[in-house]
Amino acid sequence: MDRVKGKTAIITGAASGLGEASAILLAKEGATVVVADINEVKGQKVIEKIKQEGGKALFVKLDVSDETDWEVAIETTLSEFQKLDVLVNNAGIQYVRELEDTPLEEWRKLMSICLDGVFLGTKHAIRTMKESGGGSIINISSVVGIVGTVDSTSAYCAAKGGVRSFTKAAALECSKAGRNYNIRVNSIHPGAMETQMVSEMLKDKTIRETLEKAHPIGTLGKPIDVAYGVLYLASDESRMVTGAEMVIDGGWTAW
Repeated sequence: MDRVKGKTAIITGAASGLGEASAILLAKEGATVVVADINEVKGQKVIEKIKQEGGKALFVKLDVSDETDWEVAIETTLSEFQKLDVLVNNAGIQYVRELEDTPLEEWRKLMSICLDGVFLGTKHAIRTMKESGGGSIINISSVVGIVGTVDSTSAYCAAKGGVRSFTKAAALECSKAGRNYNIRVNSIHPGAMETQMVSEMLKDKTIRETLEKAHPIGTLGKPIDVAYGVLYLASDESRMVTGAEMVIDGGWTAW
């Protein structure tokens, strides 16, 4: 317990899935959590869960593709809690569409959330954290940010691959070798997790079986599996970890 006691964390896309699990776990471990999401109804339910277990949390409505929303979210966090120690860039969307049939508008929409959102969050977190002595930024990428797939998710692969490389560059820029901000930046690469975003796909027995076979460990992951990775990178236990890829994929990328 208390692995992140006294820290303040913003988690995007925290109204469901990986973000919700991470928010609840960090709160259990002593962090004050800012639940950031476009869905206020679901976000408030996460707040209620955290408070019922004795945790401290605040909801902020945030469209991660909107820079003004980011500025307000950061200002609100500082006004309420005076600091920001951890940012988890988790919000994302996914389309399953063959590359040749992908409209440019759909591509740009996905990029605005999955890649631009990570850039904006990292940008504003750095501005804040460098003034208070440092922090930890955790970017949720994917196994498809490392390897490709044949299941018509090329746009998603591109965005997540961008997050992977962006994370490494940001980590170096924030390190002593760069600007010496004492800010660690890492990425997490989950395999297929049983979240709301993939729930519809998993209803198809063939798709579920295919995904399960992609994981040598023999099963799909749960949101809590990623949340424990977030907890480690948010804590001081990972003080020597920056620019790294934490792969939580049941062996997918080991094939």
